[in-house]
Amino acid sequence: LDYGTRSFQEDVLHADLSRRPFRVKTSEREVETHALIIATGATAKRLNVPGEPRLWNHGISACAVCDGALPIFRNKDLVVIGGGDTAVEEATYLTKFASKVYLVHRRNELRASKIMQERALKHPKIQLVWDTVLEDAEGTDRVTGAKLKNLKTGAARTLPCGGIFYAIGHEPNAKFLAGQLETDEVGYIKVRPGRTLTSVEGVFACGDV
Repeated sequence: LDYGTRSFQEDVLHADLSRRPFRVKTSEREVETHALIIATGATAKRLNVPGEPRLWNHGISACAVCDGALPIFRNKDLVVIGGGDTAVEEATYLTKFASKVYLVHRRNELRASKIMQERALKHPKIQLVWDTVLEDAEGTDRVTGAKLKNLKTGAARTLPCGGIFYAIGHEPNAKFLAGQLETDEVGYIKVRPGRTLTSVEGVFACGDV
């Protein structure tokens, strides 16, 4: 059935929610609407190390569940960066395919829940690397190593590996709203419990945003 829907593959630059109809400006046009659904999701945070642009999707990933089973990661030593529940979940998932998983965290204890910490500490394939950050990813067309730095000693070393997975959180894609909706301290849009209603009548939010 044709309901007259039109689809535009364009970037939204700004939305004016201060008056009705709302105005949404894209890179190509400006549209007016009496109702707006925001489903822009969230983007995985990156570390912006020097080798990241070259090796993103060539051994660096932000989603172990999406990419971990790929042939390039099987039977390899892998590195997970992070210390929360997500990092432990991703490290645990990767043990299905990897020969070993190094969980690299900048502090000397995990932020994950107690049960998740126990899972990581007891797993025979997971090795914790404390007080350490990722300085760079090594490799020409595929990750071959992770350059690490110990924050306490300043010592640097390269850990040979076949993949690096970021598990350091996400950032909601809501900057184009310029603070016009109520959000939490991180920037995720607040909705009424169990609903999609936001702080502005006629504006709805759903999904990861």
